[in-house]
Amino acid sequence: MTAGTSSFTDFLSQVAPDLLPGRRPLPPGDYSDSTAHATTIVALRCADGVVMAGDRRATQGNYIANRDMEKVFAADAYSVVGIAGAAGMGLELVKLFQLELQHYEKIEGQSMSLNGKANRLATMLRGNLAAAMQGLAVLPLFAGFDTSAASPQEAGRIFSFDVVGGLYEERDYDAIGSGSLFAKGALKKRYSPGLDTDATVRLAVEALYDAADDDSATGGPDLTRKIFPVVYTATAEGANRIDPDEVAEVSRAVVEARHENPGG
Repeated sequence: MTAGTSSFTDFLSQVAPDLLPGRRPLPPGDYSDSTAHATTIVALRCADGVVMAGDRRATQGNYIANRDMEKVFAADAYSVVGIAGAAGMGLELVKLFQLELQHYEKIEGQSMSLNGKANRLATMLRGNLAAAMQGLAVLPLFAGFDTSAASPQEAGRIFSFDVVGGLYEERDYDAIGSGSLFAKGALKKRYSPGLDTDATVRLAVEALYDAADDDSATGGPDLTRKIFPVVYTATAEGANRIDPDEVAEVSRAVVEARHENPGG
């Protein structure tokens, strides 16, 4: 058996369509309370590319279903993706998206363009529309380093989506999830174009701290359990996860600074 198509999703729809999330029929009803939900993700442009960070909490109603869930991942060598919404569906979407990009590269012998990756993710979201309408909505946030950009300063790009697969490119930063309103408020006051990567990582952690301060579904830095945000960068050097010890150090510095100035 050969793939015959550069799209892994199309290939799967031919050989095992029942494995695609959007092809699984659900009985009528609202299933929004049947699964844990992932929450706040932020993405910011910086001088070297982009930074994406996510808190670690998953909730089911007023119950904390998971304290150390990871919601930000490398999509491929130069891009990252984060998820909010129905946690199980979101993790499945990320794995399928990663396979989609790997499959394209193997068949075509080159990586998909950054625009192509964003469009492919939008198409996959549309395939999940029926489940989303029954309360199992997933919203990704996608960002990457555009290797075809004219300059490194223009290479960091961020894409957001709506639940029906609408695709939107964001200018400097964006956030998704229940704490996104508060994270965006923090970024609106503090963000400046052209920050270096270290300063942008600090800003992302601060935005998550502000989101956790006002949104019960977003987890703040947990100094007792040593649970801190997951942070990725996508630069000319590729997509990389920031060392958890470095993120812990930044998080402790943010918490210590808030002792002096709770409003940030």
